[in-house]
Amino acid sequence: MTDVAPREKEVDAMYTVASLYHFTHMKDLREKQKQLLSLCNSLEILGTLLLADEGLNGTISGPKEAIARVLDYLCEWPEIGDLQVKYSSSTDQSFKRMKVKIKKEIVTMGKPDVNVAKNAGQYVEPSEWNALISRNDVLVVDTRNTYEVGIGRFSNAIQPKTESFVDFPAWADDLLQQPERPKTVAMYCTGGIRCEKATAYMRELGFDEVYHLQGGILKYLEEIPEEESLWEGECFVFDGRVSLKHQLVEGSYELCYACQQPISTEESSSPLFEPGVSCPKCIDEVTDERKQRFRERHRQVLLSNERGEQHIGDLAMTKKRSLHKKKQD
Repeated sequence: MTDVAPREKEVDAMYTVASLYHFTHMKDLREKQKQLLSLCNSLEILGTLLLADEGLNGTISGPKEAIARVLDYLCEWPEIGDLQVKYSSSTDQSFKRMKVKIKKEIVTMGKPDVNVAKNAGQYVEPSEWNALISRNDVLVVDTRNTYEVGIGRFSNAIQPKTESFVDFPAWADDLLQQPERPKTVAMYCTGGIRCEKATAYMRELGFDEVYHLQGGILKYLEEIPEEESLWEGECFVFDGRVSLKHQLVEGSYELCYACQQPISTEESSSPLFEPGVSCPKCIDEVTDERKQRFRERHRQVLLSNERGEQHIGDLAMTKKRSLHKKKQD
């Protein structure tokens, strides 16, 4: 049974957010999809869960007791031995609907035949991570995308300049050809799933000593006191909170509607930032026609909010965020 008692980070938190995954050999995907969606709907759970031959992945949000029931149900599946779960909390529902999808991969690297359950690298607990990545003989690799790395990272990590996780294998292939390739590699990502799959690919290439941060950045930020932390900045998350800080407190970033990039407080204070329209990163790329359309949409959203209603523009933003999330999935 999975521990489902998250440490509350905010007194007024109403929702528990559970990010979970498990690499295994999954069977009967259609039946599992149907039953899982029915259960989540009956408990008013929202979020996205992905099923594939290689396992399970997703994030769900709802009341703590309802989340516990879903996780207990998943742990009853014969293929699920021990779910990797990261908890946080939110005063608002982080998702707009519940989706259970069947995919070729639970995290898309373009390598569905990688045997993660068998070949993944060695887990490193957050309490042991600082010592590992402080060693001079360890190559620390951030397996996330460039826009995620831009708002927070471990300072001594390299980022392979990947715009999407599907770019990672090419980078690993190139590293293999280097005359002085690293003997020891330590990898990390947001919740642990991408770096776990990346370690399996690296080991199948021939890299023997490969480690990954168990539970990812989120688990590290939850467990490691800020005064002992080697993390710099905030951690991007693919839901309405946008970013999280130490102790998984909601961060300071928001998303630009036009380009879907995280916007800092400094950037949102810039005269080049127009809420719901464009930001300093994309102002020169968004046409005047689109800007005018976005202004009207934003005006309608504000009017709907004043009336206590949800505007279709808010739903459109959720859809855009979902499409943006595919860069991770």
